[in-house]
Amino acid sequence: MNLFKGVITALVTPIKNNHIDETSLRNLVEWQIENGIQGLVPCGTTGESATLSTEEKKEVIHIVIDQARKRVPVITGTGTNNTQESVKLSTWAKEAGADAILAVTPYYNKPSQEGLFRHYSELAKIGLPIILYNVPGRTSLSLSIDTIDRLSKVKNIVAIKEATGSLDFGSQILKSGNDIALISGDDFTFLPLLSIGAQGVISVVSNVIPKEFSELYQHFTEGNLKEAQRIHFKFYPLIQALFIETNPVPVKTALSLMKKISLEFRLPLCEMSPQNSEHLKLTLKNLELI
Repeated sequence: MNLFKGVITALVTPIKNNHIDETSLRNLVEWQIENGIQGLVPCGTTGESATLSTEEKKEVIHIVIDQARKRVPVITGTGTNNTQESVKLSTWAKEAGADAILAVTPYYNKPSQEGLFRHYSELAKIGLPIILYNVPGRTSLSLSIDTIDRLSKVKNIVAIKEATGSLDFGSQILKSGNDIALISGDDFTFLPLLSIGAQGVISVVSNVIPKEFSELYQHFTEGNLKEAQRIHFKFYPLIQALFIETNPVPVKTALSLMKKISLEFRLPLCEMSPQNSEHLKLTLKNLELI
């Protein structure tokens, strides 16, 4: 089983009365798998990892691993801006049955490229496959092409979630000729990056349309580019609407409107503005999702 192909959903974390909503989380996992999703990422950015305690992260990861039952790979978001803490949480995830680690570039403390290399090299010693997560819009720094090339030669570092939104940067990663797999980190670059050799996407929109986004990937791999393009453009307004405010506020709002979860966030995130919420609701109605 290849862990890094197709549509991998960056799961939201359902919260109810300020606690993890286990029932809704299990239902989401089941719904995702039933609709053809090819992997799950608990405790990523979309899962509000920044506001979950360590014990809550462990709870979410345990629930997802238990519910998935090895039917799809579970790739745990266990990276932090503290190397020792990242190693500790990732080691726990390995023992809990995780299939891989998604590790964000350390945020706020802005390490050098050498510091990034050493950080990921320490994580690689755990023994699980590691997906680098490059998202400068969240972390204020980016892995360089040279550092990505160096890391591609480190055992267990096998893929990169590329979320700069730059097709040029994605092309540079693939052009460098290393063995690292490229995974889109933005829904709007999924199909364009597939066309130059990316293997999949770690997706926000697949929280809402797992079946349709999985079908986009299937059509592309079968050579039916026109159908893949049709799906891409049909749901492009939804992709735009899900980022009209900070992720995961819109996607959790969408799932609430679809009666999948309760509408609850952890501060400092809060509900959408009425205007943006109405725009999202209209988009969902136009696509017959509510």
